Amino acid sequence: MNKLGLILILALFMGSPAFAKIVVGKVNIQEVLLTIKQGKKIRNSLKKKFDSKQKILKKEEARIRKMQTDFKKQSLVMNENAKSKRERAIQEKIIALQQKSMTFQKEIQQLEQKLKKPVLVRVKNIIERVSAKAGVDMTFESSTTPLIYAKASKDLTKAVIKAYNTKHPK
Repeated sequence: MNKLGLILILALFMGSPAFAKIVVGKVNIQEVLLTIKQGKKIRNSLKKKFDSKQKILKKEEARIRKMQTDFKKQSLVMNENAKSKRERAIQEKIIALQQKSMTFQKEIQQLEQKLKKPVLVRVKNIIERVSAKAGVDMTFESSTTPLIYAKASKDLTKAVIKAYNTKHPK
């Protein structure tokens, strides 16, 4: 929810006598995702994928460095045309490596979104259940919309983590 929406909601409640009794819940979804078992599995899966992509990039980077070293050694005996061709070939390899790196990053981000999406849906459902059980009137995501002050607030993060791991053990 954006800040304007939050202000409007709070303004509506401020005008009513019930405002003094509002209890605000807060949940740090980042902490939930980092702590729940499925979140850890997702991180491990992403790390494996990242490491394999990183290994490919490092190999290509080593090849380019070798090309550059060889070029420096041989450039003294090369004519200008041969030097120019070799420099262009090295530059093309560098550009290709940068493009491959960006492609890999995009793949990792897409995989992360794909893996997190169903987990976030389940986390939202758990937050709704935990919030209702805790008797809070509204719940905010505390890492993106920090609640500066609330007379009565409850941090539900640990309860959400526990409920999620209980309902979704794997």
